[in-house]
Amino acid sequence: MDEKVKWGVLGVANIGMKKVIPAMQRGRLTEVIGIASRDFERARQAAGRLGIPKAYGSYEDLLADPEIEAIYNPLPNHLHVPWSIKAAEAGKHVLCEKPISLTVEEALALLKTRDRTGVKIEEAFMVRTHPQWEKTLELVRTGRIGKLRSVMGYFSYHNRDPRNIRNILAYGGGALMDIGCYLVYAARLLFAEEPARVSAVIEADPELQTDAMTSGILDFPSGQAVFTCGTQTVPYQRVQILGDRGRIEVEIPFNAPPDRPCRVFVDNGADPSGRSAEILEFAVCDQYTIQADLFSKSIRQGSELPVPLEGSVKNMAVIEAIFRSAKSGQWEQPSVNDR
Repeated sequence: MDEKVKWGVLGVANIGMKKVIPAMQRGRLTEVIGIASRDFERARQAAGRLGIPKAYGSYEDLLADPEIEAIYNPLPNHLHVPWSIKAAEAGKHVLCEKPISLTVEEALALLKTRDRTGVKIEEAFMVRTHPQWEKTLELVRTGRIGKLRSVMGYFSYHNRDPRNIRNILAYGGGALMDIGCYLVYAARLLFAEEPARVSAVIEADPELQTDAMTSGILDFPSGQAVFTCGTQTVPYQRVQILGDRGRIEVEIPFNAPPDRPCRVFVDNGADPSGRSAEILEFAVCDQYTIQADLFSKSIRQGSELPVPLEGSVKNMAVIEAIFRSAKSGQWEQPSVNDR
């Protein structure tokens, strides 16, 4: 068995403390040995709660520790690229929370840093390696539903707290950046191609100025994807995948629970109610554990990362085009070629 990769965590964000770090600690190839905060006492308390041996009073101190091989970056969105670049320049591999950046320009800067430093950098789309998505992709690729024609997605929650970073425009808050990025990613993953053009509408919160609800159409060479994401709507998520001979429904596509099985429905359309669907059930697992172990494996064995950074740049190009379309009222083309 390969030696475990020693990880450090930048910040004490809720997603890290409650979900990702505990999951990483259960990994076969992953060992979290340090956590940093700009407040040493907060770092010390976080380390104590999670049984992490090292605490640092600054991100710089963690990056300077030669024992740390890789870092997990769950900082607010506007800090993803600056601190991921600093980590890479310190020789650390980087698993960075989504969205990878605020702009295509930032994402390209990160890509250039990766190429220059030779470290591994990945956007933390943990859904990519969950068994339910692995199976869904297999079903689509092998023609179980015929030719893929349409992807429909919805992802929402209700949070209007102005102090929450998801609702602060300057930090990269809003529905599209926080959760809409998953819907864009899922559509691109399923079609295995890039949309030629996009159209979108945005409803902005008049006080927060962030997008409270965003809906989009992604026009792919092989079909279409439509989605809605919202931060002031009833919590819900679902992805429907329609081919010319069948349909796949992913019941909990993004926040897959780590404590109960997940389900995917495969339907030939015989009964419009969906009662004829075959139900595929997936054993309990934690997608954050899988994500970290595959990243660690890539470091130890040189294997490819499940979410290539080049694709993350393209995901940001689609997100940028969605924002442009909402402003222009016209179809917009995603592009990274003129940067």
